[in-house]
Amino acid sequence: MIKRALVSVTDKTGVVEFCTELNKLGYEVISTGNTFKMLKEQDVKAIQIDEVTKFPEILDGRVKTLNPYIHGGILYKRDNENHVATVNEHNINPIDLVVVNLYDFEGTLKAGKSHEEMIENIDIGGPSMIRSAAKNYKDVAVIVDVNDYPMIIEKLKNDSLTLEDRKKLAYKAFSTTGRYDALISSYFAGEVKDEYPEILNLAFQKEQTLRYGENPHQNGVLYSQPNAKNPILKFEQLNGKELSFNNINDLHGCLELMREFKDSEEVVSVAIKHTNPCGVGLGKDAYEAYTKCYEADKVSIFGGILGITSTIDAETAKKLNEIFLEIVVAYDFTEEALEILRGKKNLRVLKLAKLEDSLQPHDMKYLDGKLLIQDKNTTLASKYETVTTVEPTKEQLADMEFGMKVVKNMKSNAIAIVKDGETLALGCGQTSRIWALKNAIENNQDKNFEGAVLASDAFFPFDDCVTLANEVGIKAIVQPGGSMKDQDSIDACNKFEMTMVFTGIRHFKH
Repeated sequence: MIKRALVSVTDKTGVVEFCTELNKLGYEVISTGNTFKMLKEQDVKAIQIDEVTKFPEILDGRVKTLNPYIHGGILYKRDNENHVATVNEHNINPIDLVVVNLYDFEGTLKAGKSHEEMIENIDIGGPSMIRSAAKNYKDVAVIVDVNDYPMIIEKLKNDSLTLEDRKKLAYKAFSTTGRYDALISSYFAGEVKDEYPEILNLAFQKEQTLRYGENPHQNGVLYSQPNAKNPILKFEQLNGKELSFNNINDLHGCLELMREFKDSEEVVSVAIKHTNPCGVGLGKDAYEAYTKCYEADKVSIFGGILGITSTIDAETAKKLNEIFLEIVVAYDFTEEALEILRGKKNLRVLKLAKLEDSLQPHDMKYLDGKLLIQDKNTTLASKYETVTTVEPTKEQLADMEFGMKVVKNMKSNAIAIVKDGETLALGCGQTSRIWALKNAIENNQDKNFEGAVLASDAFFPFDDCVTLANEVGIKAIVQPGGSMKDQDSIDACNKFEMTMVFTGIRHFKH
């Protein structure tokens, strides 16, 4: 009995060799368009599709495989007498192997092509053939991945392609068409500006299997979204072990905070521990920024992630190597600096792509069968309104903006005490705002808070934070405002001759 394979591929990698092997195994190869042309040029025996369909390709190739001689040959059940009788009556020959990969819609999307080109790169016949073959996997094998060619040939040679193999191929096929349709759906959502669609289709591709999840008893995997714009996790790893689940999560937090300072003339250094900043410093160069970051919290930085928005030189690299860090990420490294850092073989050294504005419109949280989605928090402040009799100085205003950028990226409730572009004390993740402030102060009793600025991610429900801030010498406060008791905090500031500025924007982060 003659076996037949239908081969129609956009990605032609390995297709000549694959079809050559099929010919050797006695398969009759049916092919379309440019695939047929390529096979013929390479002297591979193949039958053009219209010899089977008895109808020419029409509409610039939009219609060529949508034909009962194709789908009948794929879909009929070989063990169903009525199906067999029907295909025999209509002279429909069986198709036993379907080899299809789709028009490159994803590549066209990434290339920013015109809408007309996007439309022409929506495959119709390909997904139809794939789905037909996958539906009838008990009788037909479907191949959508060029990497599967060697395995398929080997199994065909040994007559060992099992039902379970065909089921797995069908699973991959439906996953492929599902992802393809999700990309198209996402593209059209953007075209019609449907920000929160009734049906949300997301397409993610497995990028990496991780050693484990947050803890060793949990499995972990990294997926990536192919149509993401300006993804922040763009880097080249220059040294060290592969990144873990926690590394990637912490790194994302580090880069998010670094991005707040992407337009700054000064260099920022950020230290992250368990997704929260433990030190942030601004300086004229990498060395000064890192020194301020390290001095901010010499304890918590141990085993953390360190980011610098600059090129790391040898002097800075030597300082970094004095402590244990999981990751060092920067725009670049001098050759000498890289050699120094590579002295610690497990230290992950990452060369970062230029930080750009986020073009991802949403944040998402998956909650056990539910998905919370919100606009990304891209606004720092809507105003800087002085609400006290004492006006802030130019230096205090600069530290207020610096402090809000830091506290915006801390888990709530959050407090940041800063001075001269350096974090002096950070309190985050507390169930009470006064506890966040107390933790920040009590954990940094060696610090001098005289003249410092306090930044809060949300309003003060009482005046207790103002009172405590005054006791340690803090002279300026920046907060969103919005409490029914705002006046109590304003009155307390006036009493203590402190300045307070409202921003109008809350920055809860959970």
